[in-house]
Order: sequence, then structure tokens, then C-alpha cells
Amino acid sequence: MKFPKRYVIVLLTFICTNVCYIERVGFSIAYTVAADAIGVNQANKGMILSMFYYGYVLSQIPGGWAAQRIGGRRVLLLSFVLWSLICGLIPLDPNRVTILVLSRLFVGVAQGFIFPAIHTVLAQWVPPQERSRSVSLTTSGMYLGAACGMLFFPSLVKDMGPQSVFFVEAVLGVAWSLIWLKFSSDPPRIDLPKVSMPKVASRDTIKAQAGGVVAPRTVKIPWRRIIFSLPVWAIVVNNFTFHYALYVLMNWLPTYFELGLQLSLQDMGSSKMVPYFNMFIFSNIGGVVADHLITRRILSVTRTRKLLNTIGFVVSAFALMALPLFSTPSGTIMCSAISLGFLALGRAGFAVNHMDVAPKFAGIVMGVSNTAGTLAGIVGVGLTGNILEGAKASNKDLTSSETWKTVFFVPAYLCIFSSVIFLVFSTGEKVFE
Repeated sequence: MKFPKRYVIVLLTFICTNVCYIERVGFSIAYTVAADAIGVNQANKGMILSMFYYGYVLSQIPGGWAAQRIGGRRVLLLSFVLWSLICGLIPLDPNRVTILVLSRLFVGVAQGFIFPAIHTVLAQWVPPQERSRSVSLTTSGMYLGAACGMLFFPSLVKDMGPQSVFFVEAVLGVAWSLIWLKFSSDPPRIDLPKVSMPKVASRDTIKAQAGGVVAPRTVKIPWRRIIFSLPVWAIVVNNFTFHYALYVLMNWLPTYFELGLQLSLQDMGSSKMVPYFNMFIFSNIGGVVADHLITRRILSVTRTRKLLNTIGFVVSAFALMALPLFSTPSGTIMCSAISLGFLALGRAGFAVNHMDVAPKFAGIVMGVSNTAGTLAGIVGVGLTGNILEGAKASNKDLTSSETWKTVFFVPAYLCIFSSVIFLVFSTGEKVFE
């Protein structure tokens, strides 16, 4: 049997998100080591770490528009080439603040095009009955990439210096670009599977099963309806919360290990990758469970999305609140792994919902949603730096887990709030034709 091309596309997008998050975690680790070596304060570290998200937020909606107009395949390639070149050419020197700020800003702009483009590509290639597990597999690459970065980069920085991280990231980015150029293509209609549809299926649903569902490039985008849609806002709010929790843990957990637990990343061995590897596992579990519930008609699409989203966000909230109560590395790893794992499970709710409500405009809705997620990075990463610097100015001990409670309780409360919003306002039905 011929291996379906859509599986190749899903696999390549999985590798794509993997490499992107290797880059993000790699910079956080390398810059933290370089900055600590010259005594950069926590507020300034937070500013540099958050610059990526300022660039990222600028290109989310333009990324969806560009993918709609010129094709997600081309947008992905151009984005990868751009950020890979920047990583390969820019020196990592904390004293050269202007260069670092501009480079992180432009890397953020380049990577901001990636996820709207991916959703456009997947909406073209993947039929509805495979969407949950396909999107979950693709996005799980983020967590596997973060796990790999946490596992390998601390030792690389220790042995070869922080700049070596930039070189590795640039090589990975260029390698993926060449593979994508060779193996990707626009979807022929014959590649999508022909499946039997229930009698109640609409003509649009049958058409979606038989071929691509992305709107023609000349179709007018319903911006007003998208912006004022409550189901879209339910996705937006949950995307914001997901990324607030993820980016705070991704960027500040290494600092918490070193200050709050007096433990360096190099000394932690493979345990430091457990939270992100857990995200990889739970993300795929969520996708498989969601598709099973939907295809076997155990639950409707709407109830499936709400169930998984609620379980994921509520369990994550309690794990975040428990995290600073543990003063041991094993307890901290366990809580962060549970929190991030169930957040990833929740993506089978809100993150796939773009394709449910707007299959023809999935890239556009993803751009709007991910703009909120990126704002969470700006707010969360920067705010955490200021919280810690304020605690230090008040003569509070940053080595005490009590000082870190606010850092972890804020995303916990957001998780509970967002799960309620999704329960009330979300839907699994098509909203935009």
C-alpha cells in the first residue's frame, strides 16, 4: 500500500514544531547561563526573554492571512529559513542588549507565521475524522522539542559555551527547510480518504471529506464575524491561559530550580525533561481519545471538546497550586509534569476547535487565537520577572518557595477561569461557512 501523503505532511509538521521549541528552550537556557555569568538582574532577563513574544504577536494574524493568500507550504519554508539565518549569524552576548533585543524580535516575527501556516496546511490535508490526533501529534512536537532541549542543551552549554546552542538551532532549522522543500506539496484531491458519511451529513461535510477545506484565496475573510464570535473568544481565552502557564514554566522553571531548590540543570540529569515529555505523551492521548469519542459517536464534537478541555485545565490548575508546596526536586518535577501534561491534554479541546468552527478559515482563526497566546508570553514572562524583582526589593528570599507562590498561583487561577469560559461558550459545530 502506498503511504498516504497526508501522513508525510503531518509528520513533517510534527518535526517542524519540535525544532521550533528546541530553539525557544535553547535560547532560554543559553541566555540564562550567559546573563547570570555577568550578573544581569531578573527584570532585565525577563525583558530579553519576552522580546521573542513581542515579535511573535506581530505576525500571528498576518501569518494566517499570508497562508490563506500564498499557501501555508510556502509560508512555512520562508519562516524557517529566516529564523535559522538569524540564529546562525547573531552572537549571544548579554552586554550587547540592542542586538539581542532585535534578533529575538525578528526570530519571533519569523516564527509567528508558523502555526497559522500549519493549521492552513492541516486543514487542506486532514479530513475531519483524523483532525484531533493529527493536530495533537503536530503540536506534541513542541513538547518533545522542549524535552530534548532541556535534556541536551545544559550539557552543551557547559562543554562548549552558550553560543554553541545558536549553531545547533541554525543547523536544525536549515535541515528541516531542505526536507520540507523536497517532500511537501499542495494537496491533490485524490489523496484524501473516501469515507462513508452518516446520512445526516451535509454537502459541505461530504465535500470536506473528499477534498481540501481551505477557502479559495479570493474568498472574502469574515473578519467582523470572527472577531465578535463567542466560540472564537472561548478558544482565544483558553489559548491565552495555556500559553501563559506554558511560557512561565518554560522560561522561569530553570530559575526556580537554581534559586528555589538550589539545584543546577546540569545536576538534574534526565529528570528535567520529564514535564515536557509528559506533555508529548498526554497531547497524543488527548487526540486519540477525542477522535475515538467522536468517530464512535460516544459523544458529540462539542461535548468531546468541552470534556477534555475541562479535565486538562482543572487538573493543571491544582498541580500548579501544589507546586510551590514541595521543597524537593522530585515533588517539583511531579507537579510541573502533571500540570503541563494535563494542559497538553486540554489541547484536544480548544486547540483543535479552530477547525471545527471555521475549517475554511482555520489559519485565520488560529492567527487570532495565537495572538492572544503570544500576548500571554509577553505578559507572563515579563510579569514574572517583575514579581521576583519586586520580592527581592522587599527583602524577600528568592530561595524560599513561599516567594514563588504568586508566580504559580496566577496561571492556576487563569486555568480555572478559562475552563468555565470554554464550557459556557464553545461549540464543535461549524460557525463559518
